[in-house]
Amino acid sequence: MAEQGLDGARKLEAGSLRAALHKARIEAADRTGVVVDLRDAEAARLEILNEALDQLFGEIPPGVDLFDRGISQGDTPRLWIDSIAHVAMGRDKRIYRFVQDTRYGRTVLAESHDVPVMVDAVTDYIARRIIERDRALVSALPADVVAPARSGVVAAQPASRFWPFVAGIVIGMAGLFGIALIAAMRSV
Repeated sequence: MAEQGLDGARKLEAGSLRAALHKARIEAADRTGVVVDLRDAEAARLEILNEALDQLFGEIPPGVDLFDRGISQGDTPRLWIDSIAHVAMGRDKRIYRFVQDTRYGRTVLAESHDVPVMVDAVTDYIARRIIERDRALVSALPADVVAPARSGVVAAQPASRFWPFVAGIVIGMAGLFGIALIAAMRSV
């Protein structure tokens, strides 16, 4: 009879461990479900902003290929505007945060709960990027395209660097020969 009491106590302990493990698994699944729900809510809010940006991206000139908009899924869903700027949700999952990656780190360009405010911030960003692109294209053009050369003015050919080099070597050798000759005469 004493053995039956011990076996019953072991079954009860094992049963309670099984019950505790079952309960812990359910709690972990609930937490995972909450995380997935939060991530889905973030993606849904970013999708709302993405739809609000449709008109803006429709107005971008066809030759400008700087922008590649899309929502990336992952641990942190992001709405990418171009390769260096994106919108992500803030820590409270209700505020939009528009950031740009720079060589000095990440810079926050705008934060807001409101979609129209974020649309204005993205619009300003896109306008600045288009202007920067246009300036870079103008500065990259050859000088004769930007400002035509004046007639009658002939550009001088750059001087060769070879002959001054040769002259330097000859003068250096003559100097060394002169020093060696003076040293030989003093030792005699």
